[in-house]
Formats: sequence, C-alpha cells, structure tokens
Amino acid sequence: MSILESIVIGAGQAGLSSSYHLRRLGIDHVVLDANEHAGGAWQHRWDALTMIDVHGVAELPGAQAPPRSSAQANRVVPASFEEYERLHDLPVVRPVTVREVVDDHGTLVVRSDAGVWRTRTLVNATGTWTKPFLPHYPGMETFVGEQLHTVDYPGPEYFRGKRVLVVGGGASAVQFLGALAPITDTLWVTRRPPVWRTDEFTPDAGAAAVALVEQRVAQGLPPQSVVSVTGLMLRPQEREAERLGAYAARRPMFEHIEPDGVRWSDGAFEPVDVILWATGFRPAIAHLAPLHLRGPAGGIQLDRHGRGTTAVVDPRIQLVGYGPSASTIGANRAGRTAARGVQRQLASDTESGTASAAAPSCAVVH
Repeated sequence: MSILESIVIGAGQAGLSSSYHLRRLGIDHVVLDANEHAGGAWQHRWDALTMIDVHGVAELPGAQAPPRSSAQANRVVPASFEEYERLHDLPVVRPVTVREVVDDHGTLVVRSDAGVWRTRTLVNATGTWTKPFLPHYPGMETFVGEQLHTVDYPGPEYFRGKRVLVVGGGASAVQFLGALAPITDTLWVTRRPPVWRTDEFTPDAGAAAVALVEQRVAQGLPPQSVVSVTGLMLRPQEREAERLGAYAARRPMFEHIEPDGVRWSDGAFEPVDVILWATGFRPAIAHLAPLHLRGPAGGIQLDRHGRGTTAVVDPRIQLVGYGPSASTIGANRAGRTAARGVQRQLASDTESGTASAAAPSCAVVH
C-alpha cells in the first residue's frame, strides 16, 4: 500500500483552502469529505438563511466571495464550493466518513467507511457542525413540547404561533430572536449577562479578540469561539426585535425544565412550547483520539503560541477550523499556514531519512 504525502479531512472552507495551498506547493494529497455533495456545513443550514444574513463568507484563495443577496446561503455557498473544486481540480473524495486515525510505526493510517488511506501528514478540517453541544438540565426529558438545536432550526415560519424559549448567549441566539420576535412570542435566557459591543468592530478589535482565543489554545485549553470574545452586535434586520424588547427581557438560566415550561430557583415559572438551544458546538475531533493529541487541560495545544495550526505533541498533524481559525476568515488563512506546516514536516522527514520510499499515490482499499 503506497503512502500519500498528506490527507485533508473535511471539504469545507478550511479544507478547500488547505487543499488549494497543498496543490500549489506540489504536495500529493487527497481530501476526504463526509458529505455527498460540495458545500461543507453550509449545505445543511436552514432555508431562511440568506446571503444577507450570514456574518460573511471569506474569499477562498484565488476566488471572490459570493455576493451578498437575498438568495439562500445553503444553495449559493455550496454551488461556489463545487465550482471552486472543479476550477482548481482539487482531489476531493466523497462521501467518506473517517472513523479513526492511528499511528502505525510512524505512518498515519486513516480508517473510514470507504476504505483505508496511509499518509505521512494530516490536515484536520472537520469543523464543529457535526458536534452540536446540548447541555443537560434536570427535567429536560419530561418536556412535552419541542426541543431543537441550531442544527435543527427549520426557519422562522415554523415557530409562528408558538412560544419559543431561546437558550444561549451567542450570535445564533441573537439572530434567532431577531427573526422570531416579530412573528411570535419569545423568551431569552443565558448563563451570563450578554456583552454588547457598541463601538465599531475594527480590524484591531478583531485581532485582539482572536488573540484571546489563541491564548487558550497556546495553554492547551479547549478553545472558545471567536464570537464569544468579540461581544454581540445587532444588525439592521434585528432592530425590530430590539424595538419589541426581545433582548432587553433576557433572563438568567432556569433551574429545571417541566413538561410544559421552565422554572427558576425563586419559583417563577414560564410556559413555553419550544426550547431552541442555541448553545453552540464542539470541535469534531473524536476520530483523532487514538493519536492522544489532547493535553491535561482538555484541549490540543498548537504551535506559535496558539497562532499556528501544528499540534505541538505531533507535528504531523495540522488543525484548521480549530480555535482561532474557527471562523470564515480564520479558516481561509489557516489553510495556507497548514500547508506550510505540512511542507516543513515533509522536509524534516526527508532530512532525517524517515520518509517512505513508497510512491505517493492514493492508497484506498475497499
């Protein structure tokens, strides 16, 4: 079985950016994507999300970002990714669900539902969309209404006439309230008081926010989202919800859930028909567990004081869309950084004489 120089897992924005730069550097690789079609997580987002609503889709290297419009984001972005793959002849193989990555005497073995690949380096670009975080609260299993997470969000019209409890203090919760408050009754709860940003979000402010995420990754702590440290801002499409008091009426977290609502520690009760958990995601990296990349603090420490993409404990592994690169702009930049990290590792292997003599070609076994 021959050995590839690199494998990219995931064909979202970070994965495509990585593949583009790997190809530019002449590094033989394949991209393994779990989806049947191009588009990464964008293809799974709700129909009501338009290109005006999204927080921005950064340009992929060598291409322009899709224009802002009223068109559905879950159609526009996947179509642009598909064209990008074709235009740059990126070696994407799909659908392939990676089960685990193990070390076999210095070679990385990628095991999947479609076969086995062997590689000298790996770029992990699996993002977070497949790992929604749903906190547990007492009584939630007794609730007779509906409980939905962001991944299940069907669009605002579905909730018309229902009393909706939105849980979460991030951008998704703010966006959901902006869409729902004008058409139905809403209630907002968060663990901590929301931090609103009133000043302009400048490039310097963005850099400062990313630096806070980098500090956690540099210490080997589980990463927080970039949005969690930037503060919340209302867009024009959320001003009507603001006028209706949807954000001012925010309450602290309830103590437990009952069949027809939620109750606070002071005995107060609110009946609700739907609990919409906008509680975020976690990195989809369970398939990397056999490599023991996590440190004692629970996160994966990256090089360059958290600003790089190379796993400190195993420089064969690059992580993009993780920590400070878990954003559209960050993911794009991380692709270039990861490709250079792969190039350095391959050069190091060659200098140390550990490079495989096998021809670098696709090594899939069905």
